[in-house]
Amino acid sequence: MNRIKVLVVDDSAFMRKIIKDAIDSQNDMTVVGTARDGIDALEKIKSLRPNVVTLDVEMPRMNGLEALKEIMKKTPTKVIMVSSLTAANAETTMECLTLGAVDFIQKPSGSISLDFSKVEDDLLEKIRSAPSINVDRLVARPARKPALASKEPVEKTTPPAAKRTLSSVRQSGSNKLLLIASSTGGPRSLENVVPLLPASIGCPGIIVQHMPPGFTKSLAERLNRASALTVVEAKDGDVLKKDTLYIVPGNYHLGLKKSGSEIRIYLDSSDRINGVRPAADFTFKSAVDIYGSNIVSVVLTGMGKDGADGVRLIKSKGGASIVESPESCVVYGMPKAVVENGDADFILDNSYIADKVVELLGGR
Repeated sequence: MNRIKVLVVDDSAFMRKIIKDAIDSQNDMTVVGTARDGIDALEKIKSLRPNVVTLDVEMPRMNGLEALKEIMKKTPTKVIMVSSLTAANAETTMECLTLGAVDFIQKPSGSISLDFSKVEDDLLEKIRSAPSINVDRLVARPARKPALASKEPVEKTTPPAAKRTLSSVRQSGSNKLLLIASSTGGPRSLENVVPLLPASIGCPGIIVQHMPPGFTKSLAERLNRASALTVVEAKDGDVLKKDTLYIVPGNYHLGLKKSGSEIRIYLDSSDRINGVRPAADFTFKSAVDIYGSNIVSVVLTGMGKDGADGVRLIKSKGGASIVESPESCVVYGMPKAVVENGDADFILDNSYIADKVVELLGGR
């Protein structure tokens, strides 16, 4: 069996050893080298040709962000960022994900984490998954088109049954909801969807992105700056407002409940679903109880099958389903699960999803 070759990059000798020991304890992966900063990493990537790089964010001489830019420009490689949770690091990590990093791991207790074992299994799982990703999809793509451009999507499929049921979404009036699910590669896809939506979509929306606490706030702030819509991290008790997108905070499921004439968010810390929390299936199923057929669901790139059961329920009530195409997905896992269930009304490259969302919500 060919083992996955990993380069570990961190300015802390202690962290390099901790990460190296965790990787070398596995039968299917091995550390082929270590580096203490970005400059050292660039040299070793050239000579060692690793399959995966774990890259610290904070380092002297050349930090993780600067190193990633050079890696993706000169020797595109699957990179997993290793970040401690500070406001600055969270923002940098979000930028890294849009520039080509496959995923990231949060150091549990700062730059030197004695308790790194808490996230060890997560890191190993992400290293195992990384080789299956097409590195060409991680390299920066051409500038996105303006919202509501007239160019046709790369691929579209609308089964006959879907054509009959989608009219209920298009004609449903103001009581609508947009639901978006994403995981690995999600921040990049979201930046090709959310900023392309107009300032008014006539309804609220909820984004379920698999991500640790703290980083979801940074993602919301980043999308809010780039978007005409308001994008916020959801809080327990928030009243849903039209033309606002709510990102589910890390480590919570998000549900909806009626409160008089209002619909409020509640956060739930019950067990993980599909191995994740937040889980799209939790949110999607909760939303169906209130919105019925008036839901437009979008499932973007990601590993696993989270969202597939929720979309099936949405479809059973007459709602609409869009999934990201394999051509633009970093990982065609979650969308594929919806397609294999027969529940995808539209399969679209991520840069065309906003147009279809607006159409289904009655905007054109």
